[in-house]
Amino acid sequence: MIIWIASYPKSGNTWVRAILSSLLYTEDGNFNIQHLKKIDQYPIRKYFEGFVNNYHDIKEVMRYWIVTQDKLNLDNKTKFLKTHHALCKVDNFYFTNNDNTLATIYIVRDPRNIITSITNYFNFNYNEAKKFMFNSSQAIVALNKNNKNSISTLIGSWSDHYNTWTKNNKNVLIVKYENLILNTEGEITKIINFLEKYKKIEINDKKIKNCIKTTSFENLKKIEEIGHFNEIEQNNNKEKKNKFFNLGKENKWENFLDNKIKIDIEKKFLKEMKELKYI
Repeated sequence: MIIWIASYPKSGNTWVRAILSSLLYTEDGNFNIQHLKKIDQYPIRKYFEGFVNNYHDIKEVMRYWIVTQDKLNLDNKTKFLKTHHALCKVDNFYFTNNDNTLATIYIVRDPRNIITSITNYFNFNYNEAKKFMFNSSQAIVALNKNNKNSISTLIGSWSDHYNTWTKNNKNVLIVKYENLILNTEGEITKIINFLEKYKKIEINDKKIKNCIKTTSFENLKKIEEIGHFNEIEQNNNKEKKNKFFNLGKENKWENFLDNKIKIDIEKKFLKEMKELKYI
């Protein structure tokens, strides 16, 4: 069955995957970029081959969410999958179900900081990024549609995404990106305690310390700079190369965000931001 590593885009999903791959697939906790591939993304095209003709038609793709997950789970093994998909139901088609899902780690991040990451990653201006985050019908595909993994992914608005995964969802652990920065070891311990209900993990203090050191933002950024990180997609401007690991801890909305955009975000997502103590 699947343990989802779910988040809205640019919320820290890859960081958590790096942490998990270090804890699950190494003996000493030292991060290896190759182990990141053991936590695959869903949906991606390879899982829908033979089922779908148009990978960018969400109405066609959604008919096979459960079918493809049933197929994935035929081995009866616990597996981890990253997703940016909303936990939604569209025209009686569910993104997942209890037969396929064991648990969820949901990473959430202050939307006032997400918007800055989105402007960088997608080459949007702030108004375009705000429209993207506010759109309840928002679906994304890889910006380079010729990418072999490109497939339509329904994310909805920031609040839609958060609410679908965290409300009325069994066995979910919410991890705040900000807490992961401020108290990395404490949040990793929370994740370990949660996962040990479903899977045995060999852990010791040295392994955790190595994990923290080698999965730091600074170390992951260095891996990207020397060309060993290949998860980023082509953007709309071929002359500009996006950075996946861009600002990290330096991404503080107070230093970047126009006051009107800030107010619009806080008004749109007031309920959820209060609930998460962002305001």
